[in-house]
Amino acid sequence: MAWIDEVSIDDADDKLGRIYAALIEQRGKISNIMQVQSLNPEAMQNHLDLYMTIMFGKSGLSRAEREAIAVVVSASNECAYCVQHHAEALRRYVKDDDTVQALCSADNLDSLEPRLGNIAMHAEKLTTAPGAMTDSDLHDLRAVGLSDRDILDLTLIVGYFNFVNRIALGLGVAYSADELSGYRDDA
Repeated sequence: MAWIDEVSIDDADDKLGRIYAALIEQRGKISNIMQVQSLNPEAMQNHLDLYMTIMFGKSGLSRAEREAIAVVVSASNECAYCVQHHAEALRRYVKDDDTVQALCSADNLDSLEPRLGNIAMHAEKLTTAPGAMTDSDLHDLRAVGLSDRDILDLTLIVGYFNFVNRIALGLGVAYSADELSGYRDDA
């Protein structure tokens, strides 16, 4: 339960009911981060559209890389809700516990394999020191094979998770073991 009122599935009007139904069809359930936005269905729908595009749309970034970005940004912001959610998804793609732990703590990122390490370090810097970014920060990304489109996608995901972390932290969105599991990941 968050710190503001939320509309339940049973109490949703036609528009919100359609959004809820689409979420259940696409993802298998409604996450707390979406339900907390139920008082503003238009914003919720736009949020969902952006999420589906950047996390599941066509990209040169793999699903594992996208989940890693989500985890690093969220760890850097101390957003346990998003770290837990996206670490759960990350574990589907990354089987190495040391890698997952480094990403979940946003620590020892330079110990990761070069492509993932550079992506993660860039996400951490853009989150914690955005004013310090320069065009030279893109050199290491290009050196490990990222195209300008990949760099744009990376930046969009970093920006998105900084936004979502502030929703979760600012509204007291909580997670439970049940809420973390059972999502469809084939959208």
